[in-house]
Amino acid sequence: MTSGNLLTDHPALYEARFPDPERLAGRWAEDCLRRHGAGPRVLDMGCGTGRDAAHLHACGRTVTGADRSEAMLAHARSHHPGPTYVRADLHGFDFGRAAHDAVVCLDSTLLYCHTNAQLDGFLASCRRTLERGGLLVAEMRNGAYFLGRTDLLGRTALDSFTWQGTTYRSRTTLSVDRTAQLLRRSRVWTTDDGSPPLVQHSAWRLLFPQELRHFLTAHGFDVLELHDGPGPRTEPPWREGRLPGTRTDADRLHLVARLRTA
Repeated sequence: MTSGNLLTDHPALYEARFPDPERLAGRWAEDCLRRHGAGPRVLDMGCGTGRDAAHLHACGRTVTGADRSEAMLAHARSHHPGPTYVRADLHGFDFGRAAHDAVVCLDSTLLYCHTNAQLDGFLASCRRTLERGGLLVAEMRNGAYFLGRTDLLGRTALDSFTWQGTTYRSRTTLSVDRTAQLLRRSRVWTTDDGSPPLVQHSAWRLLFPQELRHFLTAHGFDVLELHDGPGPRTEPPWREGRLPGTRTDADRLHLVARLRTA
């Protein structure tokens, strides 16, 4: 193995590690867009391998998939065609004023805004790219879950999977950086092909529900839904016909917000 991020640097490996044959995340996003009457032009910010963007495209939407990873974008173009794929920075992007009817941001992508300035940059960019009345749909970890809970912290989680004849094993530890308000992850990858171990570090902003409401209101959004499930990564997972809950206590947070018309 080489240095870098094993899964995001190798998109096919990422899809093998996180299979989504039912396109659950894309279907959940489409359900949110449809229930709240979103127009057809969708920006999938942090589109990754393009699976969700392609699903939204198949639903009849005009989709732009944006990501910082050239490897992910190349994989998306070749394996999940239909959307337009472009390189863009989550913390500040410009596709023109009122270029989209909705912004979708799945799988905790929004939480790579580690600082208030980065989050302000993301929401200001959403405000610029959205048509008045447009939607922001996001799915992420819930910072409130870690208030007093330690069940996910300080222990090593072991996992493994096999792809193309090679077994990949990971040892993952989570910790909370309370000063920076970050959930930090340390992961060590090993394989059975003789490659040296690969150590990776990443982090997500821990946003609390009322804190997120405050940021959205300051940027001209009205919160339509904010709840802990059901969603594409909850247990049990979301299914068609299941309406959003009202609690914000579990480990995932689901958001639908509308840009004010005036």
